[in-house]
Amino acid sequence: MGARGVARVALGGALIFAGISHLSFARKDFRAQVPDTVVELSPLSEDAVVLGSGVVEVALGSAIAFAPRPHRPLVGTVAAAFFAAVFPGNISQWLHGRDAFGLDTDERRFNRLFFQPVLIAWALLSTREPRR
Repeated sequence: MGARGVARVALGGALIFAGISHLSFARKDFRAQVPDTVVELSPLSEDAVVLGSGVVEVALGSAIAFAPRPHRPLVGTVAAAFFAAVFPGNISQWLHGRDAFGLDTDERRFNRLFFQPVLIAWALLSTREPRR
């Protein structure tokens, strides 16, 4: 397995871990990232959003790590779209000054925003074949 494969499996493992943490020991911290508008405009509670996103992360992580080669680009695109879709939660955490995951200052919460594009790129680049 080359570097791209290692990056893909590592991202899959990280997503599986994050999903499990949504479902268990980090549920409270993940609630800090649920934008108020999601709860106000939908029938879902913060906890339901956290649990649902945890299930999606476990499924995406498994798919990224284990998808057959022909399906990897699609899985990477879906994962990148997921990372983009949850980005408003990171913005909400920063705007509302909610502490979670050691992000206990505005500066730390703001700096966290720059990691989301890295995740998007990681999902896309690790699931595609290199150009020849």
